[in-house]
Amino acid sequence: MAVTCTTLDQVRENIDLLDQQIVTLLAERGGYVSQAARFKKDSDGVKAPQRVEQVITKVRDLSLEVGANPEVTEQVYRAMIAAFIEQELAEHAALAINQTA
Repeated sequence: MAVTCTTLDQVRENIDLLDQQIVTLLAERGGYVSQAARFKKDSDGVKAPQRVEQVITKVRDLSLEVGANPEVTEQVYRAMIAAFIEQELAEHAALAINQTA
């Protein structure tokens, strides 16, 4: 829950603290994405559009529970997932090359 700030500097300090946590969590999520590449057979498995939609539904529902804007949450998650898919596709391709070498 956001605290009430009395200055713009306080707002920015709190946002900076959150950014530290968010980036740390992105790094952790990225580690799991890297692991997932090992379990997928091909690039279609990496893209997994059905899974993307499951995640979007889940985070939209969660955003409503915690008082976040579901539209913003969806946009952020779609961008994040797209970036992680690109990462995972590259890692999956590298794993395929290593397996044939």
